Amino acid sequence: MASSFVDIDWAGRPVQIEHAWVGVHDPRAPLIVFLHEGLGSLAMWKDFPEQLCAAARCRGLVYSRPGYGRSSARDASEVWDVDFLHHQALQVLPALLQALHINTPVLLFGHSDGGSIALLFAAQHPSQVAAAVVVAPHIRVEDLSVSSIEAARTAFEQTDLRQRLAKYHDDAERAFWRWNRIWLHPPFRHWSIEAEIGAIECPLLAVQGLDDEYGTLEQIRGIQRRVPHTQLLEMADCRHSPHRDQPEALIAATCQFLLPGFPRSKQQPGDTP
Repeated sequence: MASSFVDIDWAGRPVQIEHAWVGVHDPRAPLIVFLHEGLGSLAMWKDFPEQLCAAARCRGLVYSRPGYGRSSARDASEVWDVDFLHHQALQVLPALLQALHINTPVLLFGHSDGGSIALLFAAQHPSQVAAAVVVAPHIRVEDLSVSSIEAARTAFEQTDLRQRLAKYHDDAERAFWRWNRIWLHPPFRHWSIEAEIGAIECPLLAVQGLDDEYGTLEQIRGIQRRVPHTQLLEMADCRHSPHRDQPEALIAATCQFLLPGFPRSKQQPGDTP
Protein backbone atom coordinates (compact mmCIF):
# COMPACT_ATOMS: atom_id res chain seq x y z
CA MET A 1 0.00 0.00 0.00
CA ALA A 2 1.26 3.48 -0.82
CA SER A 3 2.28 5.40 2.29
CA SER A 4 2.87 9.02 3.21
CA PHE A 5 4.07 10.86 6.31
CA VAL A 6 2.61 13.22 8.86
CA ASP A 7 4.36 15.06 11.67
CA ILE A 8 3.03 14.69 15.21
CA ASP A 9 4.04 16.23 18.49
CA TRP A 10 4.84 13.47 20.98
CA ALA A 11 5.28 15.03 24.41
CA GLY A 12 7.10 18.04 22.98
CA ARG A 13 9.21 16.23 20.41
CA PRO A 14 8.44 15.99 16.67
CA VAL A 15 7.98 12.52 15.18
CA GLN A 16 7.26 11.61 11.57
CA ILE A 17 4.62 8.90 11.22
CA GLU A 18 4.34 6.64 8.17
CA HIS A 19 0.70 5.98 7.36
CA ALA A 20 -1.61 4.88 4.57
CA TRP A 21 -5.31 5.16 3.77
CA VAL A 22 -7.07 2.08 2.43
CA GLY A 23 -10.62 0.97 1.73
CA VAL A 24 -13.50 2.99 0.33
CA HIS A 25 -13.09 6.64 -0.58
CA ASP A 26 -16.32 7.82 1.00
CA PRO A 27 -15.42 10.17 3.90
CA ARG A 28 -18.74 9.26 5.54
CA ALA A 29 -17.79 5.57 5.78
CA PRO A 30 -16.70 4.17 9.17
CA LEU A 31 -12.94 4.35 9.78
CA ILE A 32 -10.93 1.37 11.02
CA VAL A 33 -7.59 2.24 12.64
CA PHE A 34 -5.12 -0.66 12.47
CA LEU A 35 -2.65 -1.08 15.37
CA HIS A 36 0.23 -3.44 14.62
CA GLU A 37 2.01 -6.04 16.75
CA GLY A 38 5.22 -5.63 18.74
CA LEU A 39 7.51 -6.18 15.75
CA GLY A 40 5.02 -5.06 13.13
CA SER A 41 4.72 -2.09 10.82
CA LEU A 42 2.46 -0.71 8.12
CA ALA A 43 4.03 -2.97 5.49
CA MET A 44 3.89 -6.11 7.63
CA TRP A 45 0.10 -6.06 7.54
CA LYS A 46 0.48 -6.76 3.80
CA ASP A 47 -2.97 -6.68 2.14
CA PHE A 48 -5.07 -7.66 5.17
CA PRO A 49 -6.31 -4.10 5.90
CA GLU A 50 -7.44 -3.68 2.28
CA GLN A 51 -9.22 -7.03 2.37
CA LEU A 52 -11.03 -6.27 5.61
CA CYS A 53 -12.01 -2.75 4.57
CA ALA A 54 -13.25 -3.97 1.20
CA ALA A 55 -15.41 -6.63 2.88
CA ALA A 56 -16.76 -4.21 5.50
CA ARG A 57 -16.97 -1.28 3.07
CA CYS A 58 -15.03 0.88 5.49
CA ARG A 59 -12.12 3.29 5.30
CA GLY A 60 -8.87 2.19 6.91
CA LEU A 61 -5.91 3.98 8.48
CA VAL A 62 -2.74 1.92 8.81
CA TYR A 63 0.39 3.34 10.41
CA SER A 64 3.79 2.41 11.84
CA ARG A 65 4.43 3.41 15.43
CA PRO A 66 7.51 5.58 16.14
CA GLY A 67 10.70 3.62 15.48
CA TYR A 68 8.88 0.99 13.41
CA GLY A 69 8.61 0.69 9.64
CA ARG A 70 9.58 4.05 8.12
CA SER A 71 8.36 6.15 11.07
CA SER A 72 11.04 8.12 12.88
CA ALA A 73 11.94 7.40 16.49
CA ARG A 74 11.23 9.98 19.17
CA ASP A 75 14.74 9.65 20.57
CA ALA A 76 17.45 7.30 19.30
CA SER A 77 18.74 6.77 22.83
CA GLU A 78 15.34 6.36 24.49
CA VAL A 79 14.94 3.23 26.65
CA TRP A 80 11.42 1.90 27.02
CA ASP A 81 9.95 1.46 30.49
CA VAL A 82 7.09 -0.74 31.68
CA ASP A 83 4.53 1.88 30.64
CA PHE A 84 5.60 1.93 26.96
CA LEU A 85 2.21 0.67 25.75
CA HIS A 86 0.45 3.39 27.74
CA HIS A 87 2.59 5.98 25.96
CA GLN A 88 1.50 4.61 22.59
CA ALA A 89 -2.19 4.49 23.56
CA LEU A 90 -2.49 7.73 25.49
CA GLN A 91 0.07 9.97 23.78
CA VAL A 92 0.99 8.78 20.26
CA LEU A 93 -2.41 7.59 19.00
CA PRO A 94 -4.29 10.72 20.16
CA ALA A 95 -1.59 12.92 18.61
CA LEU A 96 -1.87 11.04 15.30
CA LEU A 97 -5.66 11.32 15.18
CA GLN A 98 -5.37 15.03 15.90
CA ALA A 99 -2.70 15.55 13.22
CA LEU A 100 -4.90 13.79 10.66
CA HIS A 101 -7.98 15.78 11.73
CA ILE A 102 -9.92 12.69 12.77
CA ASN A 103 -12.54 13.89 15.21
CA THR A 104 -15.31 11.30 14.90
CA PRO A 105 -15.45 7.93 16.70
CA VAL A 106 -13.26 5.26 15.10
CA LEU A 107 -13.20 1.48 14.95
CA LEU A 108 -10.01 -0.01 16.37
CA PHE A 109 -8.38 -3.21 15.07
CA GLY A 110 -5.34 -4.12 17.16
CA HIS A 111 -3.04 -7.13 17.01
CA SER A 112 -0.91 -8.32 19.95
CA ASP A 113 0.75 -5.21 21.48
CA GLY A 114 -1.57 -3.24 19.20
CA GLY A 115 -4.51 -5.01 20.82
CA SER A 116 -3.31 -3.85 24.23
CA ILE A 117 -2.99 -0.31 22.88
CA ALA A 118 -6.55 -0.51 21.54
CA LEU A 119 -7.85 -1.63 24.95
CA LEU A 120 -6.07 1.19 26.76
CA PHE A 121 -7.26 3.83 24.30
CA ALA A 122 -10.85 2.56 24.43
CA ALA A 123 -10.80 2.62 28.23
CA GLN A 124 -9.46 6.18 28.42
CA HIS A 125 -11.30 7.70 25.45
CA PRO A 126 -14.76 6.08 25.39
CA SER A 127 -16.35 8.82 23.28
CA GLN A 128 -13.74 8.35 20.54
CA VAL A 129 -14.21 4.60 19.97
CA ALA A 130 -17.28 3.15 18.26
CA ALA A 131 -16.10 -0.47 18.60
CA ALA A 132 -12.87 -2.44 18.94
CA VAL A 133 -11.51 -5.77 17.71
CA VAL A 134 -8.46 -7.01 19.60
CA VAL A 135 -6.57 -9.99 18.18
CA ALA A 136 -4.15 -11.91 20.43
CA PRO A 137 -4.01 -8.99 22.90
CA HIS A 138 -2.01 -8.92 26.11
CA ILE A 139 -3.56 -7.83 29.40
CA ARG A 140 -0.83 -9.31 31.59
CA VAL A 141 2.49 -11.13 31.22
CA GLU A 142 2.43 -14.94 31.17
CA ASP A 143 5.25 -17.49 31.36
CA LEU A 144 4.39 -18.60 27.82
CA SER A 145 4.88 -15.05 26.54
CA VAL A 146 8.29 -14.75 28.17
CA SER A 147 9.45 -18.14 26.85
CA SER A 148 8.48 -17.27 23.29
CA ILE A 149 10.11 -13.85 23.48
CA GLU A 150 13.30 -15.48 24.77
CA ALA A 151 13.13 -17.80 21.76
CA ALA A 152 12.70 -14.78 19.49
CA ARG A 153 15.89 -13.30 20.93
CA THR A 154 17.77 -16.48 20.04
CA ALA A 155 16.26 -16.44 16.55
CA PHE A 156 17.29 -12.82 16.02
CA GLU A 157 20.87 -13.61 17.03
CA GLN A 158 21.26 -16.95 15.25
CA THR A 159 18.90 -17.08 12.25
CA ASP A 160 17.86 -14.83 9.36
CA LEU A 161 15.17 -13.10 11.45
CA ARG A 162 17.29 -9.94 11.53
CA GLN A 163 17.43 -9.83 7.72
CA ARG A 164 13.72 -10.59 7.36
CA LEU A 165 12.76 -7.76 9.72
CA ALA A 166 15.07 -5.38 7.86
CA LYS A 167 12.66 -5.55 4.91
CA TYR A 168 10.00 -3.85 7.02
CA HIS A 169 11.91 -1.47 9.31
CA ASP A 170 14.41 1.31 8.66
CA ASP A 171 16.17 0.24 11.86
CA ALA A 172 15.31 -3.39 12.50
CA GLU A 173 18.02 -3.68 15.16
CA ARG A 174 16.55 -0.95 17.34
CA ALA A 175 12.94 -2.04 16.70
CA PHE A 176 13.72 -5.59 17.80
CA TRP A 177 15.80 -4.88 20.87
CA ARG A 178 13.48 -2.26 22.34
CA TRP A 179 10.59 -4.71 22.11
CA ASN A 180 12.57 -7.73 23.27
CA ARG A 181 14.36 -6.11 26.20
CA ILE A 182 11.27 -4.55 27.77
CA TRP A 183 9.30 -7.78 27.57
CA LEU A 184 12.20 -9.63 29.24
CA HIS A 185 12.85 -6.85 31.78
CA PRO A 186 12.14 -8.41 35.22
CA PRO A 187 9.88 -5.56 36.46
CA PHE A 188 7.71 -6.03 33.35
CA ARG A 189 6.62 -9.43 34.69
CA HIS A 190 4.24 -7.51 36.96
CA TRP A 191 2.72 -5.46 34.13
CA SER A 192 -1.08 -5.71 33.89
CA ILE A 193 -3.90 -3.61 32.45
CA GLU A 194 -6.68 -5.79 33.85
CA ALA A 195 -7.98 -3.13 36.24
CA GLU A 196 -7.90 -0.36 33.62
CA ILE A 197 -9.86 -2.14 30.89
CA GLY A 198 -12.92 -2.41 33.12
CA ALA A 199 -13.80 1.13 31.97
CA ILE A 200 -14.35 0.03 28.35
CA GLU A 201 -17.87 0.86 27.16
CA CYS A 202 -17.74 0.19 23.41
CA PRO A 203 -18.66 -3.11 21.74
CA LEU A 204 -15.60 -5.37 21.94
CA LEU A 205 -14.54 -8.53 20.08
CA ALA A 206 -11.53 -10.41 21.47
CA VAL A 207 -9.90 -13.02 19.23
CA GLN A 208 -7.20 -15.59 19.91
CA GLY A 209 -5.80 -18.66 18.20
CA LEU A 210 -5.94 -21.92 20.13
CA ASP A 211 -2.26 -22.48 19.26
CA ASP A 212 -1.07 -18.97 20.15
CA GLU A 213 2.59 -19.23 21.14
CA TYR A 214 2.62 -15.85 22.92
CA GLY A 215 -0.38 -16.14 25.23
CA THR A 216 -3.02 -18.47 26.62
CA LEU A 217 -6.77 -18.11 26.25
CA GLU A 218 -6.75 -16.51 29.69
CA GLN A 219 -5.82 -13.28 27.93
CA ILE A 220 -9.15 -12.89 26.13
CA ARG A 221 -11.16 -14.67 28.82
CA GLY A 222 -9.65 -12.24 31.31
CA ILE A 223 -10.89 -9.39 29.15
CA GLN A 224 -14.42 -10.79 29.24
CA ARG A 225 -14.33 -11.07 33.02
CA ARG A 226 -13.45 -7.37 33.25
CA VAL A 227 -15.67 -6.28 30.33
CA PRO A 228 -18.66 -8.68 30.41
CA HIS A 229 -20.16 -7.50 27.12
CA THR A 230 -17.03 -8.70 25.26
CA GLN A 231 -17.61 -11.24 22.50
CA LEU A 232 -14.96 -13.97 22.28
CA LEU A 233 -13.66 -15.83 19.24
CA GLU A 234 -11.28 -18.75 19.83
CA MET A 235 -9.86 -19.95 16.51
CA ALA A 236 -8.67 -23.51 15.83
CA ASP A 237 -5.55 -24.22 13.76
CA CYS A 238 -4.36 -20.71 14.49
CA ARG A 239 -1.27 -19.29 16.17
CA HIS A 240 -0.47 -15.73 17.26
CA SER A 241 -1.43 -14.05 13.98
CA PRO A 242 -4.99 -14.98 12.96
CA HIS A 243 -4.89 -12.41 10.15
CA ARG A 244 -2.17 -14.55 8.55
CA ASP A 245 -3.30 -18.04 9.62
CA GLN A 246 -7.08 -17.65 9.19
CA PRO A 247 -7.65 -14.37 7.29
CA GLU A 248 -10.98 -15.28 5.69
CA ALA A 249 -12.49 -16.49 8.96
CA LEU A 250 -11.21 -13.43 10.81
CA ILE A 251 -12.58 -11.04 8.20
CA ALA A 252 -15.97 -12.76 8.27
CA ALA A 253 -16.11 -12.66 12.08
CA THR A 254 -15.03 -9.01 12.18
CA CYS A 255 -17.61 -7.98 9.61
CA GLN A 256 -20.33 -9.90 11.44
CA PHE A 257 -19.35 -8.11 14.66
CA LEU A 258 -19.15 -4.65 13.13
CA LEU A 259 -22.05 -5.06 10.73
CA PRO A 260 -24.88 -7.23 12.12
CA GLY A 261 -26.54 -9.02 9.25
CA PHE A 262 -23.29 -9.31 7.26
CA PRO A 263 -22.78 -10.23 4.45
CA ARG A 264 -24.21 -7.07 2.96
CA SER A 265 -26.17 -7.10 -0.23
CA LYS A 266 -24.24 -6.65 -3.43
CA GLN A 267 -23.10 -3.15 -4.32
CA GLN A 268 -25.81 -1.12 -5.97
CA PRO A 269 -25.29 1.34 -8.83
CA GLY A 270 -24.15 4.67 -7.46
CA ASP A 271 -22.55 3.22 -4.30
CA THR A 272 -19.06 4.41 -3.50
CA PRO A 273 -16.56 1.69 -4.61
